[in-house]
Amino acid sequence: MDADAVGWPVPGPLDWLPRFRAVVADESAEGRFTGAVLVARGPEVLFAEAYGSADRERGIPNRPSTRFRNGSLSKMFTAVAVGQLIQAGRVDPAAPVGTYLTDYPNRDVATKVTVHHLLTHTGGTGDIFEPEYLARRDQVRTVADFLAMFGARGPLFEPGAWFDYSNYGFLLLGAVIEQVSGQSYYDHVDEHVFGPAGMTRTGALPKEAAVPDLAVGYTGEGGADGPNTDTLAYRGTPAGGGYTTVEDLWRFATALTGNGLLDAQHTTLLTTAKVNAGWSGRCVGYGFLANTVYGIRSIGATGGAPGTSAKLTIYPDSGYVVAVLANVDPPAAEAVDMFICHQLPVMPPYDPRPV
Repeated sequence: MDADAVGWPVPGPLDWLPRFRAVVADESAEGRFTGAVLVARGPEVLFAEAYGSADRERGIPNRPSTRFRNGSLSKMFTAVAVGQLIQAGRVDPAAPVGTYLTDYPNRDVATKVTVHHLLTHTGGTGDIFEPEYLARRDQVRTVADFLAMFGARGPLFEPGAWFDYSNYGFLLLGAVIEQVSGQSYYDHVDEHVFGPAGMTRTGALPKEAAVPDLAVGYTGEGGADGPNTDTLAYRGTPAGGGYTTVEDLWRFATALTGNGLLDAQHTTLLTTAKVNAGWSGRCVGYGFLANTVYGIRSIGATGGAPGTSAKLTIYPDSGYVVAVLANVDPPAAEAVDMFICHQLPVMPPYDPRPV
């Protein structure tokens, strides 16, 4: 139904901005949100602002160009790299892991868990945040190190039986990328995802590297409120933990929806819902959340860890992109994203033809 026809006000794309600024100012003053926000429509950035401190001790404010750790948003980048290999005919989503990791230790994973299972979190491959990893966090430095630690572990259930979020599954996808491409995961994603998308401020260097403009994460877990340094992995992985900016996330969204990273067929393959993640009411594609609610389609991802909160929402039909990164605990970015997404005029164009 046409909003004009019934007298409903049609909101402008930024009518909500004064109210948002008032709310986020209060949230920032209380320390509940510090980070950066960008809203764009297609190639046009409508709004980009930052709030709070990137480094409290040094008095450095956040800016739209600040790098923030992005949590599980890295899974989108891994999925795109795998999608490119599928498009090139070098990876078959129906093939079991052992097709590519021929010496994988656990036979059940090697023969039963497919690339499709890994991309949709249905392989039963479990998590990485187990006592053996947490005790040796700084010693686990490569994708191969994770496989050496967890490769003997069998599936937690019959692969394909149901959805169970798996960070380790995306480590296995990183290993597939390395084996098929002959490059390290990091070099391959730099060359084939970040480079083509123009994401010059995105990466996953080790935590001791001097990364300019990288925000310090602040966590209140355990009753404290301080830097998240002790919780960080040695470096980001195919499952998460790298860093990016809201501007680079917009560039990624633009490249993805414009078929600049994959052709139209394989962009659709990655971003079409395949599994209902019942615990959240959300559906997943290949590395992406993919939902259609009241006829409005959205894709994107959520990331979170101590001192890290990240959210990207893309509306392919209307062209809107909302990118939020925060250097405080979840769900800071998700809350801001939800506020903004409920204000945007993202309804599809009105079609006057009778149903």
